[in-house]
Amino acid sequence: MLVADIYDCSDPAARTAGLDAAAAAIGRGELVLLPTDTVYGVGADAFTPAAVTRLLAAKNRGRGMPVPVLIGEASTLAGLVLQTPAVATRLAQEFWPGGLTLVVEHAPSLAWDLGDAEGTVAVRLPADELTRDLLRRTGPLAVSSANRSGRPAATTAQEADQQLGQHAAVVLDGGPRDSSAASTIVDCTGSTPRVLRVGAVPVERLREVVPGIED
Repeated sequence: MLVADIYDCSDPAARTAGLDAAAAAIGRGELVLLPTDTVYGVGADAFTPAAVTRLLAAKNRGRGMPVPVLIGEASTLAGLVLQTPAVATRLAQEFWPGGLTLVVEHAPSLAWDLGDAEGTVAVRLPADELTRDLLRRTGPLAVSSANRSGRPAATTAQEADQQLGQHAAVVLDGGPRDSSAASTIVDCTGSTPRVLRVGAVPVERLREVVPGIED
């Protein structure tokens, strides 16, 4: 069993040390607990299938719920897909960084296994500078909420550590999150975009950008 190292990232020196330790852990295929702009998450290298399997096992979650991917810059999305749907581009321009996850068809050449995703990937650009700094070091991370399946999402590093700390190498404490709302998920793979989960971004706001979106 691992005992996670916890870094208080409100201290600049600890923040730097924490980012170094987290990036190194990700590179070894280990798990990291980290803040996002919605809730705390558990992250793994998106391109290391064994690490993603470890993440699913830690959450007691099956492959039928594929793990979303966080990116550090909006431009990274273009490298993950064959073609970015126009509706996804419009939504990303309006709501990224922020609490909106976009489901798109990923490039077949990508060497990852995020679960039974059937050729799609759920991608988000978070509005949290600590996590984005880590993403800039590691590249795309597979990140799911830091809780065991069926339990409430963690809104503090301490809650995340209590639920999943024994499975992680590093905990980045970025302070409490203001809301337990998860991201809103929109499927952009069909002819009409469809809301799969309502969360941080209300459907009404989405319709201001894409009037024909279904929920």
